[in-house]
Amino acid sequence: MLRFIAQRLLLLPVLLFLFSVVVFILVEAPPGDFLTSYMATLASGGSSIETEQLEALKQQFGLDQPIHIQYLRWMESLSKGDLGLSLEYQRPNIDLIGERLWLTIALALFAFFITWIIAIPAGIYSATHQNSLLDYVLTVLNYIGVATPNFLLALILMWVAYAQFNVSITGLFSSDYIQAPWSVARVIDLLQHIWLPAIVLGIGGTARLTRIMRANLLDELHKPYVVTARAKGLSEWKVVLKYPVRLAINPLVSTIGWYLPQLFSGSLIVATVMSLQNVGPLLLRALTQQDMYLAGSILLIYCFLTIIGTLISDVLLAIVDPRIRMEGA
Repeated sequence: MLRFIAQRLLLLPVLLFLFSVVVFILVEAPPGDFLTSYMATLASGGSSIETEQLEALKQQFGLDQPIHIQYLRWMESLSKGDLGLSLEYQRPNIDLIGERLWLTIALALFAFFITWIIAIPAGIYSATHQNSLLDYVLTVLNYIGVATPNFLLALILMWVAYAQFNVSITGLFSSDYIQAPWSVARVIDLLQHIWLPAIVLGIGGTARLTRIMRANLLDELHKPYVVTARAKGLSEWKVVLKYPVRLAINPLVSTIGWYLPQLFSGSLIVATVMSLQNVGPLLLRALTQQDMYLAGSILLIYCFLTIIGTLISDVLLAIVDPRIRMEGA
């Protein structure tokens, strides 16, 4: 196990380098650059910029250099632990991302735990009580959860809250605590607001994982080893939880690799609709304004989370399933 983890960690710099190349190419793919977007914004407001100022800004931001030179400068900054400078905000990217990082992590963890705490028991119950009334109810709810986009659910909840209760449920803080320093009162205010965005972000994943858990467990419950365990006199719940659940949960564990960065982003559309102060809207703003260093830094963090999530999935699979753990032997 330690050898496997060490091999993956040694591959981490290589994968990050390859991802950095792909990310930089994607960020640079749209026509124009940050100054093009900046000039368009000025023109829409009836302003303009002189040619001399434009050339000075190009030199300041390094936009007058070929793309490979811009990439090398970015990699040089990354090698020193510096994520570069935001072209729009004129602030270090690490500060801009750090301001929203803890809120992003808190929201992602809330959504993750809500998903797993509900999905696994619901899937187990549906499989062990197949064709019961509650199984039908859960199946219908899962269909609705899979079919309903998260942003549409967010819009419906926001409309119901405002129309029926005259309450705004956008954001992660009340208006009094948005710019306030951290305190016990601000944490309590965050907990009062964070649960709803977490449910909105987690409901689609909960429905999908519940369906996967139910289908896999139904396949396992009719296999000979389960029949043998029942014949030995083990209680039904002990049979289910000790053997088939450990195998049926494997596909759910393997989803952590892609589910982790998705939760970290907070779903760009949901975060924008609900005015969440996480990394998602910051990435959307960077992409629309072609702030390449900020967008590239956030996308590279997502790639890093994908690698770490995949590593966590592989380790958990080896722990949960002894067949994987003993394969090398």
